[in-house]
Amino acid sequence: MTSAQDASQGVSIPHLLARNAAQFGDRPAYREKEFGIWQSWTWSETASEIEALALGLLSLGVAPGDHVAIIGRNRPALYWSMVAVQCVGAVPVPLYQDAVVEEMTYVLEHCGARFVIAGDQEQVDKVLEVKGATTVIEHIVYFDKRGLRKYDHTAMTSLSDVQAQGRNASDEMVKTMQSRRDGLGSDDTCVMLYTSGTTGKPKGVVLSNRNVIETAQNSSNFDTLGPGEEVLAYLPMAWVGDFIFSIGQAYWTGFCVNCPESAATMQSDLREIGPTYFFAPPAIFESHLTQVMIRMEDASRFKRWMFHMFMDHARRVGPAILDGASVGLWDRLKYALGNVMVYGPLKNTLGMSRIRVGYTAGEAIGPELFDFYRSLGINLKQLYGQTEATVFITQQPDGQVRSDTVGVPSPGVEIKIAESGEVYYRSPGTFQSYFKNPESTASTKDAEGWVATGDAGFIEEATGHLRIIDRIKDVARMSDGSMFAPKYVENKLKFYPNVLEAVVFGAGRDRCCAFINIDLTAVGNWAERNNIAYSSYQELSQHPQVLEMIEGHVNAVNASVAQDEMLSGCQIHRFLVLHKELDADDGELTRTKKVRRAVIAEKFNDLIEALYSDAPEVTTETEVTYEDGRKGTIRATLSIRDGDVFPKLEAVA
Repeated sequence: MTSAQDASQGVSIPHLLARNAAQFGDRPAYREKEFGIWQSWTWSETASEIEALALGLLSLGVAPGDHVAIIGRNRPALYWSMVAVQCVGAVPVPLYQDAVVEEMTYVLEHCGARFVIAGDQEQVDKVLEVKGATTVIEHIVYFDKRGLRKYDHTAMTSLSDVQAQGRNASDEMVKTMQSRRDGLGSDDTCVMLYTSGTTGKPKGVVLSNRNVIETAQNSSNFDTLGPGEEVLAYLPMAWVGDFIFSIGQAYWTGFCVNCPESAATMQSDLREIGPTYFFAPPAIFESHLTQVMIRMEDASRFKRWMFHMFMDHARRVGPAILDGASVGLWDRLKYALGNVMVYGPLKNTLGMSRIRVGYTAGEAIGPELFDFYRSLGINLKQLYGQTEATVFITQQPDGQVRSDTVGVPSPGVEIKIAESGEVYYRSPGTFQSYFKNPESTASTKDAEGWVATGDAGFIEEATGHLRIIDRIKDVARMSDGSMFAPKYVENKLKFYPNVLEAVVFGAGRDRCCAFINIDLTAVGNWAERNNIAYSSYQELSQHPQVLEMIEGHVNAVNASVAQDEMLSGCQIHRFLVLHKELDADDGELTRTKKVRRAVIAEKFNDLIEALYSDAPEVTTETEVTYEDGRKGTIRATLSIRDGDVFPKLEAVA
């Protein structure tokens, strides 16, 4: 392989690795912070590590077509494992590291994984529990040896020992590995990723080498990504976004992937790396904004005044300056001063000083939140994608970035809108199939390759931009015929740092009601400043002053929603603050933090009925899962509040 053009002609990730080792051999490919020190591996060193691991897996008996599960946090060794698995003709299947045993059991049995590569003792323990209930798993490879010395190693081997075996492999075994690696083609499976399962059991999405590489090529060209980019790999390795950024695009362009020391140090590691290319779901941007607002509340009066004064100016002219639009000299000078006094230091604190291209996706982002970051001069854009599309369906070109659209079709992607309003696409990234699920494959992808997204939207005639309304199954009509789109209202609520999550109800009803989760960090800080004592999340969530604060947010959102001709009927009439955070371990959220509406509606049906009655409060019992896996029950009496409802505009078609 001598050029990027060669690499695009029917190849695989291992082929790109060989090309990068030849072209970018001395450039950094991976960094990892461990024990407070950044360690680095060049592309040449990475190729050597992966080859040793591939030969070691071959000696363990990994066969072509085998599914090898990979579980753990973002670490170079686990990324190497995915490529090493491909080198021997097998299929990597990354799993969510925070998955409970029941979830892990389903995926491991469904894909029939004979081998598992685990990050540490926690993951090994879960796999051993699964192994005790199934005969599928034959061998476990683990990276971190801590805590595992006294385990039965009959069917367990450390990753370093596997690599040592690989480095001592015979010439015949080396030839076997090279033959499998060189024989990989465009249509061979590159990876299998499981969907988040918002409406049922997760589905195994089979992506080919062509899906991954052509998508990586097109999306990298769209934003002119090159080998000098730096990214921070901190999102779940089982998520398609991390795979395309940290494997697909990284191997296509040859840029460096940086792995933080832990989730707890992610923010400080982000500041140290200063990535040039960054992705985060809206929840991450919400969390960062919450931390900023908390710090500003603790600042002096002068600093608060200066922050709000310059931020008001940034919201007015910042996005225009970022897009290269015409802005008056005085406004530019004031913005430049704000950059010295506020925006620059703030971006440095956030670790976003060097970002050239930033993306958000996964969930719709609130326009206020989106505009906040762009006003700082951060080139944050939205993309729209799915696992089945190898992420990219639409992207926002520079100069055409807006908070109310998700951009134009990505290179090579076609989009159409069905009569029902559902968005369809086809592209080079369109998945091969759902594993062992031909019925779902046929219902999702037709014979011509058009894929049903499950989202309702429309294409603007003037701009060609796609606008997403909501999930097609969630968009409905209220009893008076007005449109109901819950995500629109929920995103407006979540802009407030005090609101962590919101779930709005109203389909077929005469009015909308909502559940709200407070953000314990933000509200706890506010309570401390106001000398409000509390002993638990439950107690704080029901404090009268907290409820008054949330009521103010609801009323402000209602005033904003009332101005929308299409969705003004979605104002919140009544709401309650939940006594617990919605949790993936309790089945209320997916592992990617998406709301499971059907589960919530069934689990909290008594609370919904109370909202639609005239009751001022409701008493409930809820089963919860503790961190150690034990189940328990909490009992609470929740106050129900009314929101101010404003005259709604006449809806337009």
